[in-house]
Amino acid sequence: MNKWRERKARSVLGGVAVINVLALALAGCGTGGEGEDRSPSKGDSKGSSASEGAAPEPSGAGGQALAQIKGGDVAVTVKSAVRDSGGFLTVSGDVQNTGSGIWLASDWQSDERELKKNGGSLAGATIVDTAAKKKYLVLRDTTGRCLCTKFEGGVDEGKTVDWYAQFPAPPQGSEKVELQIGTMPPATIQISEG
Repeated sequence: MNKWRERKARSVLGGVAVINVLALALAGCGTGGEGEDRSPSKGDSKGSSASEGAAPEPSGAGGQALAQIKGGDVAVTVKSAVRDSGGFLTVSGDVQNTGSGIWLASDWQSDERELKKNGGSLAGATIVDTAAKKKYLVLRDTTGRCLCTKFEGGVDEGKTVDWYAQFPAPPQGSEKVELQIGTMPPATIQISEG
């Protein structure tokens, strides 16, 4: 059973990586005239266009963000929360460093001993299904690596980078969940079916 889960996690992670690469490639081919800029960015050329170019396809209804969270030196946009038939919930979006200096995501780390080696990442993120009174932690592989974005080297001042995190999917009846990332305020997000 563990080998099946490991293969499934690897195939899902590989699929997410391919989608991200394709989205970045398509963003480089776009005109850049489309899409709503949620905030001005200081000297942000590459990071922002990649994030904005990838936004319309996975976003919530009408191409709008599911949630925007601001706290500390970062602004987080949640663009999608997709439940797939394999029993996974993939939440994704972008994070912008609004502070001065490099942001390392140190307060987003997991408190779990097994996930500590993931460093500045979304390993500490959780999903709470308030209706079912159940909390879901980020998935991990058999070596303790989270199925989430790791911010290796941090995020430079004014830059925007894409992120994702995978969780076990809440039951079909659960359409809204709360996303909690580090010390940021929780955000209620709508789940879509993949």
